[in-house]
Amino acid sequence: MTVLAAGDVSPGVLGFAVVALIGLALYFLIKSMNKQMTKIQVPHEGDMTDKKAE
Repeated sequence: MTVLAAGDVSPGVLGFAVVALIGLALYFLIKSMNKQMTKIQVPHEGDMTDKKAE
């Protein structure tokens, strides 16, 4: 193991693990968001003009 000077800071394994877990959580959140976005039904423009005509 290397000896660090008094002012040196090293994130080490714990810092890497935290960043990796945040990245993994972000991946699953984006995957879930894409699934929810596909469930949204957007009306077509033709349907909008038909309702305005009535």
